[in-house]
Order: sequence, then C-alpha cells, then structure tokens
Amino acid sequence: MPEIPTSDVRLLAPAQVGEVLGVSVDEVMALVLEGRLRGMRVGSPARWRVEEASVAAYLDDQAEEARRTALWQQAQNASFPELWGTGSVRHPD
Repeated sequence: MPEIPTSDVRLLAPAQVGEVLGVSVDEVMALVLEGRLRGMRVGSPARWRVEEASVAAYLDDQAEEARRTALWQQAQNASFPELWGTGSVRHPD
C-alpha cells in the first residue's frame, strides 16, 4: 500500500467540520460512520479527525445533488401547453 505524505493530508476536528457544514458534531460523526466523510482516530488518546479533502468532496456531491433535484423539479413543473402548443385536448380522460 502506498504511503500518503502527511503534508498533503489536512485533518479537521469534527467541530471544525460541523462549522463548515452548518451541522452538529453528532451529525458530522454520523456522516463519518456512514462513510460519507473520511475520518480516522488519531493521537493518544485517540480523537476523531476528518480529512479536509473529503469535506470538499462531500460539498461538491451535495451541490450536484441539489442541481439535479432542481432540474428534475423544473421538468416536473413544466406545463404541457408550453411544451406542446396551445391546442385543445380532444379526449380528456
């Protein structure tokens, strides 16, 4: 397994991640335990730390999900007359 240079990995405390994401420390820990954020226990005594890069990736994923949801809702809210013209419906069911 290749070694990761420690200078390339920045670790944040769960409280710092919570401030960035606007959530509680418990919610940050839930994201770590679900695998949505990369976290590890380091030090003695062991304390949880979260990789800064995983926080950025999580925010990117959330932004993409929000974009897709907005596009889906926009498609669902489109009115058919705007799409297909203003003709009347001959056999409404």
